[in-house]
Amino acid sequence: MRASPQNDTLRCRRDGTLSMLKTSLSSIHAPIYNKSWRAPYIVNFSGKKRGHRTKKYAYCKDRRCMSVLMNRKVETMNIALIGPSGAGKGTHADRLTREYDMLHISTGDLFRTHFEQRTALGLLARKYMSQGELVPDEIVDAMVDECLLKAHPSKGILFDGYPRTRYQARFLDDILSKRNRTLDAVIYLKISDQEALRRLPGRLMCHKCPTPFHRVFQPFEQCHHDNCHGEHLYQREDDTPEIARHRLRVFHRQTAHLIEYYKMTGQLFIVDGDGSIETVYTALDQAFQAIRARELRQASPLEAMELQALRQPPPILTRQSTEHKSLDLVLLGAPGSGKGTQAARLSTRFGVPHIATGDLFRENLRQHTDLGKLAKSYMERGELVPDNITESMLRKRLQAEDVKNGFILDGFPRTLSQAEALSEIMFEMQRGLAGVLYIKVSDKEIVNRLSGRLICRKCQTPFHKIYNPFITCPTGECQGEFLYQREDDNPETVRARLRAFHLQTRPLVRYYEEQNLLYTVDGEGELDDVSKRVEKTVEKMLV
Repeated sequence: MRASPQNDTLRCRRDGTLSMLKTSLSSIHAPIYNKSWRAPYIVNFSGKKRGHRTKKYAYCKDRRCMSVLMNRKVETMNIALIGPSGAGKGTHADRLTREYDMLHISTGDLFRTHFEQRTALGLLARKYMSQGELVPDEIVDAMVDECLLKAHPSKGILFDGYPRTRYQARFLDDILSKRNRTLDAVIYLKISDQEALRRLPGRLMCHKCPTPFHRVFQPFEQCHHDNCHGEHLYQREDDTPEIARHRLRVFHRQTAHLIEYYKMTGQLFIVDGDGSIETVYTALDQAFQAIRARELRQASPLEAMELQALRQPPPILTRQSTEHKSLDLVLLGAPGSGKGTQAARLSTRFGVPHIATGDLFRENLRQHTDLGKLAKSYMERGELVPDNITESMLRKRLQAEDVKNGFILDGFPRTLSQAEALSEIMFEMQRGLAGVLYIKVSDKEIVNRLSGRLICRKCQTPFHKIYNPFITCPTGECQGEFLYQREDDNPETVRARLRAFHLQTRPLVRYYEEQNLLYTVDGEGELDDVSKRVEKTVEKMLV
């Protein structure tokens, strides 16, 4: 049996005997490799290629051959490539996916595609953006889940820059398991902060294709996707040294918990990214081959600790240890738990401002602040606004004169990384949190509540058809004509959001419990009864 160079097919020899076939099946029936494509074809004796690279039974149609091909399973790889901005994830992921015939999943590209194609998830994201709100993580997670659902089972996947948080790591494990996949490896592309800051000012992105370029290290010559001729290249507004340093701090803070997770699961591998593009690509290529052969050495505990040490744990101040005894309060609770309603009542009762991250975001957009313009540039490109911009908005807001006696923070933090960011901001202000109020409501009650929730487009005040019907506008801006129900306030979507909330909130609850700052209040019952319980708890904090 041999391959014909003209048509790349196999021909069955007529003199094949059973004994000869038994000794040579593994070599005779090995997959044929196309030179321009590494993934193997399974080929049968009749010469027809089978493009599916999963478990296939191939056989000879010529009965005189008396052979049955070996049951050959070609392994697919599912790999996550993570690393700081400027590490070269996009550059190398684009080439690796073409070389290994993998599906390239970048959440930025995925989000932009949904946004531009106006899919159901894209339209939902657009609605959040048009109202000046941050797009919830659950929408991006749903996009990843949908992409995996559509992916062919035989095709390996390369996740580019995802997951970013421990919550997303657990979510990814869950959805991969549902698709009968596992994550084979998480490759951390390691570069120093100094190298990242050297690279970022010269980075160029393309509006049309996902490939990144660089003025010095990888100038544009030809579009890999044949979508453009370089006319859509641009430099990101936040690729400046000051913003890049902040972004790196946020990355190290987020990734420390992610590294801990993958260190425990034994899936963490480190590749040195400090080198030329070709040098780094060669190292990644070798890593991919070693992963396929199950021969790549895992990151040692010491190597993982060195990466985690890049995170700078914020010093934490207690309210008792500070001279300024302000009422600095954080509200935690699931969507529909009544955080917004209780925050507004507490603001009136104690005379401190209610700071909701959604309102803060809209205010920066409306006033065209530098941070608002930066956020808008992401939104106009159909991209997610990074955490470092939200944190900067909050930092500036907490420095305002009206918060000197305290604040009620609603919607931040949502992740452990954001909780550490808040601790950092509070330390800079030489203030300590009075407490973290967790309004606890059962999932069943949340589903009932959100099905009847109404939001005002004008003042963003939440109402409810049954529990809190509209009577008068608290700001006097409307007469109820701007009330609407969000598209994602349906039972199925609410349950998905609740699953995401619980995964995200557990680490937060532990974080604040360890600091003796967590106060839990039953959020079920009549609105006034809940308000009394909330006020009583806050008064205890002030003692």
